[in-house]
Amino acid sequence: MKVLLVTMYFPPAGGGGVQRPLKLAQYLPALGIETHVLAPDDPKWVHRDPELRVPTQAWIHRVRYFGPRARKPAEELRQAEGVERALVQAQVTARRLLMPDASVTWNLTAIPAAIRIARREQIDAVITTSPPGSIHFVGAAVQKATGSRWLADLRDPIVANPHRRSDTAATRARQAANEQVARLVARRADAVSCVSEAIADEVRGLDPRGIVRTIANGCDFDDFAGLEYAPGQRLRITHTGSFFGKRDPRPFLQAFHDSGLDAVARFVGDFRSSDREWAESLGLGDRLELIEYLPRAESLRLQRDSEVLLLLVPDAGGRGKGVLSGKVFEYLAAERPILAVVPPDGAAASLIRATGAGIVVAPDDVGGMREALEELHSRFADGGLASVELAEEDRERLARGARVEEMAMLLREIV
Repeated sequence: MKVLLVTMYFPPAGGGGVQRPLKLAQYLPALGIETHVLAPDDPKWVHRDPELRVPTQAWIHRVRYFGPRARKPAEELRQAEGVERALVQAQVTARRLLMPDASVTWNLTAIPAAIRIARREQIDAVITTSPPGSIHFVGAAVQKATGSRWLADLRDPIVANPHRRSDTAATRARQAANEQVARLVARRADAVSCVSEAIADEVRGLDPRGIVRTIANGCDFDDFAGLEYAPGQRLRITHTGSFFGKRDPRPFLQAFHDSGLDAVARFVGDFRSSDREWAESLGLGDRLELIEYLPRAESLRLQRDSEVLLLLVPDAGGRGKGVLSGKVFEYLAAERPILAVVPPDGAAASLIRATGAGIVVAPDDVGGMREALEELHSRFADGGLASVELAEEDRERLARGARVEEMAMLLREIV
């Protein structure tokens, strides 16, 4: 079998969105599937990680990206003044006019390139993995032009995204465009793989023609090989990942402040300026460390060398219940106790409880967070916090390799 994996996020890009397509390209060839990857030459990523290794067993194809660079508009506007601010505002407005997302312009070069590769290499199936949602136009085009099967892989919901606003005319227009993309996927894709059951339910509600299957993210245990935990003098609580949309560090920081514990809260990654100013107003001093984006290898090292890992998933009007992000599996692979500030009746909470990996607290329960922090600190002071050792059956079930095998089985069903 020959497959073409089309992804916007691939090394040298950095960040959480890279890992699922990167691991597919790494593991599929070992399962006897010739794997070709189509990625942008440079979509002006927010973050780069030149240390990430591109799989040598996959064929990597690059095509020119025409379009706006990835950016965080609120941060750019906050830092700009005068004429520069007007220019940034114009660029942000132009970016928001692109539907269904700002990356849609890549289709101008990606679609012809994907069709050429599919014909030349006699591709059996094309995989498009989102976000961005507009990448699925490539899958539909290749399917129509070549007869290849199409597997649409959804890492986020196309419609009910917990971080997406819907309170302005522009965001409502984008929501309508995303609904059109979701209907295209349901109507045309031979199969749809989803990282969570909530996303799969969204697709099933659109009466899809093809198979819909939940294939969650997996734990990359090998990525932590050789990384050691050395107990710190103070309890170190580490959060890795960017803050955007409705993800909010303030309830936790308030609880951390109220606890008065001699501990350190470390946030690794993009931290909004408004949140930074608010956090600094609490006067936490050396109890708070804000660390800029780090390459994945260094991020994993810090996760492993922490007493506690902090997971934050907003409720977002109930939409956060279905979120089962790659960060959950990364934390499980780090094998350190997790303080999961997540919807208590959601997917992430269920997995944390089932594996015995940590403590679950509701995102709006500041008092509950303070109590959890006090409990963790007490255990740390009274002999330390032991590593989380997953049961062998859990390690096998949650391993990334097992999840890619599920993807390979789905591909074989449709080809």
